[in-house]
Amino acid sequence: MFNKQLYNLAYHEVDLSKYSFLITGGAGFIGSNLAEYLIKYNAGKIRVLDNLSNGYYENIKDFIGLKNFEFIEGDIRDFEVCKKAVEGINYISHQAALGSVPRSIADPITTNNVNISGFVNMLTAAKESNTLKSFVYAASSSTYGDSPSLPKIEGNEGKPLSPYAVTKLVNELYADIFSQTYGLHSIGLRYFNVFGPKQSPTNAYAAVIPKFIDSALRQTSPSIFGDGETSRDFTFVENVVQANVKALLNYPEIQTHEVFNIALGDRTSLNKLWSLIVKYLKFESMIPNYVDERLGDVKHSLADISKAKKLINYSPLFDVEQGLKITIEYLKTQNYV
Repeated sequence: MFNKQLYNLAYHEVDLSKYSFLITGGAGFIGSNLAEYLIKYNAGKIRVLDNLSNGYYENIKDFIGLKNFEFIEGDIRDFEVCKKAVEGINYISHQAALGSVPRSIADPITTNNVNISGFVNMLTAAKESNTLKSFVYAASSSTYGDSPSLPKIEGNEGKPLSPYAVTKLVNELYADIFSQTYGLHSIGLRYFNVFGPKQSPTNAYAAVIPKFIDSALRQTSPSIFGDGETSRDFTFVENVVQANVKALLNYPEIQTHEVFNIALGDRTSLNKLWSLIVKYLKFESMIPNYVDERLGDVKHSLADISKAKKLINYSPLFDVEQGLKITIEYLKTQNYV
């Protein structure tokens, strides 16, 4: 049930058995990893809400039947479903969203409906709860848009470059308004290129790392957009789970809406990323194919994580190379390859 390489360090200090948690999008990549952490540390109740359009039942099948786990197959675009999911919950981790810049460009309407209308449904259901202690949601580094400055610092954003980025910016604006108007104080975690176990390489909009690993394991050359010197602050999933747990449980008496960069605080080029993967697998002779850059992509991304370190005691423990090794070993065991 549990990945023995993950979650061997507790990021909480309270007795989780006393509390209930809702993870929207909990059958997805990040949500199912958070569920695994909470189950491993005996949370009192873990409720997952997911419509399985972008998540996978496979990610949570081992949890089905556990006395402290509940799965609701439903859509955040349905307000009644959101209200049902929030009932009796102490802590909400809102991970449900349609990610991917290319998908948002291909279908901005669905991206808007899920990421904005669904988010407002969750905020509204949460503000009406009489059991809720905190609400944390998945924000995005895409909010920095065309800002050329590095590292990215909260409060120094540019203009969004894609429909997806617009939706994540609007999430933050709504969260701020709900804090000011209704007293629902939430935390947005701006993720920077998260990767790790349970992230599918076969999804039409799969992220670059699982696609690269899948290509290497199949011994086929991947496509790299541009010259390969595009760089990202790749962030291993356990670092992100740590941030969620600490934001949910450790933030002292939050009385406002806050956003935090959640990343490693270092950047890696696509060329370097590929070289690390093939070196580990001893396939160094494999050469990638270089194709035209994609619309809506930024050239470089690097996070300043000092705010998260200071206010929620976030301290990423896994670097890119450590995370890649764990992810590669995980994907070797799956039916993907």
